Amino acid sequence: MSEQQAQFFGGPRECPIENGRIQVQRITPKISDVGGIPVARAIPQKGRRLIGPWCFLDHIGPVTDGPLLNVGQHPHIGLQTFTWMLEGEIMHRDSIGSAQVIRPKQVNLMTAGHGIAHTEESVTGHRTMHAVQLWIALPLEHKDTAARFDHYPELPTWHEADVDFTLLIGTWQHKQAPTLHFSPIVAMDLYAANSTKLTLRLDPSFEYALMPLEGRFQIEDESFDNNDLAYLGMLRETITVELEAGCRILLIGGAPLADPVSIWWNFVGHSKEEIAKAQAEWEAHSPRFAVVPGYNGERLVPPPIPW
Repeated sequence: MSEQQAQFFGGPRECPIENGRIQVQRITPKISDVGGIPVARAIPQKGRRLIGPWCFLDHIGPVTDGPLLNVGQHPHIGLQTFTWMLEGEIMHRDSIGSAQVIRPKQVNLMTAGHGIAHTEESVTGHRTMHAVQLWIALPLEHKDTAARFDHYPELPTWHEADVDFTLLIGTWQHKQAPTLHFSPIVAMDLYAANSTKLTLRLDPSFEYALMPLEGRFQIEDESFDNNDLAYLGMLRETITVELEAGCRILLIGGAPLADPVSIWWNFVGHSKEEIAKAQAEWEAHSPRFAVVPGYNGERLVPPPIPW
């Protein structure tokens, strides 16, 4: 990887090797506000902007009896929004007419492609919320694909080595999730009711990361909790993880994208020019981003473009 590419991606794809061992990079999330609820944002950050095609990771909650989520109308291009729900319910609406409640153990996937607008609201009567929301950057050849929305109420699940697995997207060993994707990718939820030690087989051409959603896990002599993300990099064939009782972790990974992407506000693009064009069209109320039917709330205003 060139110095320019490393700067763009937020660092080299490989973790350093010390004493013959591939090291783990710890990424401490930033606390942000999304629709009135505090979230832990692991990526993008200066030290790590992408993990495979994953370019955004927010861990929401767990929140009990908290404020209601209300994210007003806002646009996206060049990405897929991906929500994995653990507690509570969220209503998704978008400008192509989708209206879908997501419930625990389900995935909502919105492919923005050329352009879409959407909203997210807590469902009345549900003040508990625990979810992970991510973005997947579309590769250059699919960046202008037609907008669509997909809901996945059933996903592959199994129990192995005292761990409950749910495959959210991609392929794991001989299992395949139905979730739509445009480049090599994987995400998986792992839950251990009891303390256990687990060795995962990895694809050396993928880069991976693990995030604690509940409890604590350990890799060699390093412990991870409080949303600290363990970036594993590439070139690994296995990783051994020790999970404390009640630990839930999210594994994400994928093949690095061939072309750099830029991220600004709610846009992902392969050039600053296409992002600036999309923002101008949003501000001009262009038909590219139609009104979200059924939503009675604000329309978000982007900050000024810094270039």
